[in-house]
Amino acid sequence: MPIDLPDEFESAFSVAEALRAGVPASRLRRVDLGRPFRGMRTAPNVGTSSLDPAPDLDPATDHAAKPKSAFELAREAVVERARHFAVIMLPHEFFSHVTAAILWDLWLPFALVRDHAALDVAVCAPARHPRRAGVAGHQTPRRFVHVVTHPTLGVRLASPASTWAQLASVIGDPYDLVAAGDAAVREPMFEGDPPALATPAQLARAIAEGRRAGITALRTALPRVRTRSASRPETRCRLLLVDAGLPEPRLNWSLVDAHGNTIACIDLAYPELKIAVEYEGQHHLRDSAQWTKDIARYELLAAHGWLVIRITKDALFSDPQSIVERVRAARALRAAR
Repeated sequence: MPIDLPDEFESAFSVAEALRAGVPASRLRRVDLGRPFRGMRTAPNVGTSSLDPAPDLDPATDHAAKPKSAFELAREAVVERARHFAVIMLPHEFFSHVTAAILWDLWLPFALVRDHAALDVAVCAPARHPRRAGVAGHQTPRRFVHVVTHPTLGVRLASPASTWAQLASVIGDPYDLVAAGDAAVREPMFEGDPPALATPAQLARAIAEGRRAGITALRTALPRVRTRSASRPETRCRLLLVDAGLPEPRLNWSLVDAHGNTIACIDLAYPELKIAVEYEGQHHLRDSAQWTKDIARYELLAAHGWLVIRITKDALFSDPQSIVERVRAARALRAAR
């Protein structure tokens, strides 16, 4: 039977730390220990929760919690690998680029998160970028990056503004670069929302330090970043409408009654014409309680004279012109009244 590990090594730990604490080298070679990276180990059963087919329980109800989406599972896998690597990260190293964006939970395309096999680990020049299996090393001029400690994960990484600037060398879709910026500066709009990660001014300063990879894309994207977008699809829909020549809609606009009570918060709104554009994410269909709330909200909007245009993921990403045509037709109909 394997020797029990000391309590302080109940999760991820470096081989060097374990040896210094008196753990036998033979114990560290046992197959029950995980080896995410050379020079570190994970205790038995660490890192298997995302693969466990048994559903989590919602402590408030004792019922099975909502199943996590493929995106959530992919993101959690990257976060877990980053936390493991942080155990052996050198003092001058930090997470950057896509890895940092995932740790900050910026809005990224699913494929970019799903296929993120090598962690982005950077250093400031003149230090040499790391060379290690499972790591994509980067060297950056010190003036191009502000390194901070993540407030909840406790790992070193590029600040949200620096991370957004780095993404221009990775993200080719201009809409997705704006969406990542929107996520960074998103202001609290709903109960429980955290503070914004960055300000538009901080994004501007991050790209004002000189020419870097993707600088033209960053300069184009910055004026299009908004603080009231609530999701990547909302950002894409807004940009789609504006680029089609339509007026920019109001984002997460609150409809209030005569007493100042909020009736509904509309994803994208044209208040002057009482047109609401609502994005129907897949979670709306999987969550029966959310679906019931959506129906009641749409009926309430209709009762107040609003025309609701509901759009889906398939339409937004596969047939965007149909959305433009529907919104343009609705605007013409309402303007003619």
